[in-house]
Amino acid sequence: MAQAIISGVRDAELDASIIVGEPFEARRTSLVEDLGVEATASNKEAISGADIIVLAVKPQQLDSVAAELKGVLNSQQTILSIMAGVKMHSIGLKLGHTKLIRVMPNTPAQIRKGISAWHASDDVDQTTLDFVASMLNAIGDELKFSDEKNIDIATALSGSGPGYVFVMIEALSDAGVELGLPVHVAQHLASQTVLGSAALQRESGKHPAELRNMVTSPGGTTAAGLAALENGGFRAIIAEAVRSAYERGEELASGK
Repeated sequence: MAQAIISGVRDAELDASIIVGEPFEARRTSLVEDLGVEATASNKEAISGADIIVLAVKPQQLDSVAAELKGVLNSQQTILSIMAGVKMHSIGLKLGHTKLIRVMPNTPAQIRKGISAWHASDDVDQTTLDFVASMLNAIGDELKFSDEKNIDIATALSGSGPGYVFVMIEALSDAGVELGLPVHVAQHLASQTVLGSAALQRESGKHPAELRNMVTSPGGTTAAGLAALENGGFRAIIAEAVRSAYERGEELASGK
């Protein structure tokens, strides 16, 4: 995800000097050669003089990173975290810092089609907020929330959501293959159907239910398929997936 953000910033030609703290030499070399950034093995060196410090690490790595950075940060720097499930209160306590931004991007950011939900503490200045909005727009869409709880919900919906969509594409493809289509044809039909349907909903502005009704003729093929989905509890399963992801995020936030 860090690489996707860096690539987006570079492609959007935002005014930013980027230096990455990366412990692995091979990865540092790749970042320098592929993305044209500076890279160092020292996180302390990486954050020296930085306006925004992006924590692109796993939640389990926060303690070790915090131990390295605590006391080195200055009051003008802003911490931006893309760690799933880790709340700003915890980040602030571990780092002894108050200027915080929490972002939940998703994997389509790799092709500039992501959606990033984010929240900032009250003392983050407007210039930084504007730059972060531009940075996130460089990898897709962005939604800024005034309540951090919405980031936890977004993590379960849009953060984990690509996984649910990929399963749907896989299931549609498998069904087509079972009925006789070649694998590559079934996958192409399934993925383009999901892509086109999402684009139609976004561009038309219509409620999904309205679009569903438009494609559903009484007694037709779509009606039969939708009836099977309803009988199988499709809506309830999707809702349960999002609830389960949300609950797991809360567990991660509490250290479980």
